[in-house]
Amino acid sequence: MREQSARGRDEQLPSPLEQADDGIVAGRAADGDVAAFSVIVRRYTPMMRASTRRILNGSAEVDDVVQEAFVTAWQRLPELEDPRKLRSWLMRIVGRKALDRLRASRPQVSTADIDHPAPAHAAPSRVAETRAGVDALDAALQRLTDAERECWVLREVGGYSYDEIGEAMDVPVTTVRGLLARARKHIIVRMEEWR
Repeated sequence: MREQSARGRDEQLPSPLEQADDGIVAGRAADGDVAAFSVIVRRYTPMMRASTRRILNGSAEVDDVVQEAFVTAWQRLPELEDPRKLRSWLMRIVGRKALDRLRASRPQVSTADIDHPAPAHAAPSRVAETRAGVDALDAALQRLTDAERECWVLREVGGYSYDEIGEAMDVPVTTVRGLLARARKHIIVRMEEWR
């Protein structure tokens, strides 16, 4: 009886690998240790799923994106310079995969192609003014650098926090602030006549 209860306790205790910090587990996984990589998968799947679900708005593709991220991580794990930064590295990979999936699933439409209906009581001049304003915003966005435009869209359209934008774009929050400041300044100058 004692032998069975002792065996039951041993089965419940986490293995030393399960208790090891990210640096050790990532280092062993980078050397090809499948058991260590399994620990990484168990440790970070819930967080990666939650982040992906937020980006994809609860899409059914969440598990596919997380799985793709782990495949990429397994292939690129030897390239990870600082194994202690495993968490942020994994979150960048899954964030990029989710954003790629989001971009691929959305039709690419220019704001110039969208017919913005005006209220029935609006005069034709008001409709023309609205369309011209949208065209001006589209032109202002096109003159931004790719990084500024992506940062502005993630913040103003996607509602991302500065930290989330930094993770998605793989840049520090200070860079996010700078990109947004330049983008906003450019748009304000370009849209001055529409205020």
